[in-house]
Amino acid sequence: MNAGRGIPIALLGLSGVFSFTGCQPQTPLTPEQQAGKHLYEVRCAHCHEENDLNLKPAPPSLHHIGEQGILPNGGAATDAAIVNVVNDGKGKMPAFRGRFNEEQMNYLIAYLRTGLK
Repeated sequence: MNAGRGIPIALLGLSGVFSFTGCQPQTPLTPEQQAGKHLYEVRCAHCHEENDLNLKPAPPSLHHIGEQGILPNGGAATDAAIVNVVNDGKGKMPAFRGRFNEEQMNYLIAYLRTGLK
């Protein structure tokens, strides 16, 4: 009946169903946010997370945008500002104009607003 540590055996199978991250339950992503997460992982994380190009200084993480509403350059993280930075580049970030259609850009912004990794 018990797994040896006070956890009923029946509950052990549920560990893959629930995500325990601290004390806060993690809200599932909407389909749009999930699509944005995929775009971020394949097109942005290369520099903003892994920095496998060894860029100096390393490009900033963008996950705080959803929590703070501020771009890495200190400006307000409005949708228009995010689109401008992605399309036109900023500092060492190259321009990505034409690499995201409007729908993809909306998905990317929806994901960035979650603040999730």
